[in-house]
Amino acid sequence: MPLNNYNTQAEKYDFIYSQHGGYYRHNFVDHAYLYNLYFPPEEVFTKLKDQIHDIVLNYPVAQSVLAQLIGRIIDQPANRIVVGNGAAELIKIVSGHISGKLIVPVPSFNEYANAAPSGQVVEFPLEFPSFQLDIDKFADEAIKVKADVAVVVSPNNPTSMLVPKSDLIRLAGRLQTNNCMLIIDESFLDFTENNEQISLEKEVSKYPNIAIFKSMSKAYGICGLRIGYMLSANTNFTEAVRRGVHIWNINGFAEEFLRILPDYRDEFLESCKRVRADRDRMYHKINSIKGMTVYKPDANYIFCRLPDHVKSAPKVARNLFIKHNMLVKDCVGKTQPDADRYLRIASRTEKENNRLIEALLDVMDMNSENQV
Repeated sequence: MPLNNYNTQAEKYDFIYSQHGGYYRHNFVDHAYLYNLYFPPEEVFTKLKDQIHDIVLNYPVAQSVLAQLIGRIIDQPANRIVVGNGAAELIKIVSGHISGKLIVPVPSFNEYANAAPSGQVVEFPLEFPSFQLDIDKFADEAIKVKADVAVVVSPNNPTSMLVPKSDLIRLAGRLQTNNCMLIIDESFLDFTENNEQISLEKEVSKYPNIAIFKSMSKAYGICGLRIGYMLSANTNFTEAVRRGVHIWNINGFAEEFLRILPDYRDEFLESCKRVRADRDRMYHKINSIKGMTVYKPDANYIFCRLPDHVKSAPKVARNLFIKHNMLVKDCVGKTQPDADRYLRIASRTEKENNRLIEALLDVMDMNSENQV
């Protein structure tokens, strides 16, 4: 049973807003968290159930075998891989313990900056209002502040925009001459078109100062299993990260999932295709709202600026939850200009997306009696 510290829908919103998960216990439609609704297939859950006694009663494997399991999935040697209890564990190790000075474009996924000690992060503003990353300016700033780790999330969160592969390669080249590692977070790359051509995973051996981070929660729809990995051909960097994880950092359910995942590659690719189709339909419909600025998405979520005549994003998000029991993410917690005008909306099924758009139009109505 949930520990419900609320009596009204408004109190429920305030409670949910303060949480970081467990949303399924509270009966609302989640357009805030970003994951694949079409994977895993039911057969995967059946296989996990069939193994539940062994999984619960026994210790899971340690890092060397886990790296082999990931290596089998991404066709990379195990010595290049570190497996984390979600990407967040690996981010904490790099930002909090390995990096001396880290630079990250903003707005972006906050955890890279949040996990670093005070004074050791430089936030580099993306071009406004396009939110594009100027590679040369970013490289210049990284060199100027003597950063030893630079981070680029592509597609970015919350903007849902991809950084071109050629730009990332050029950036890595500039940073390499200044002894700076480039972390490329590809957690949402599976939702892009032609992602295998865009990803740098297959070419990582060419770039010794690149490390690729991947949260498997998003693309594979397994937030509760907590699996992430880092891939790098830089042996020294990989070993430094590996020393930061404890011996049993991944549980038995996650291990079993990695063992059976290669059997479902076709289903996974089809699920990502469905996500892209739903997202694209949602994008076109939101883009048709008068006055709304919508950024063309590469990931499974929409980044948009509310029309000027509409109340702020936090108020719209709050009203959307109170009146329609739907949760979206306002961008007030992001480092960007006019943060209180922007929303990030996760794509769900086509039917749910259509209901969200109807509800959004309702709460954006300035004459609504339910505006707070």
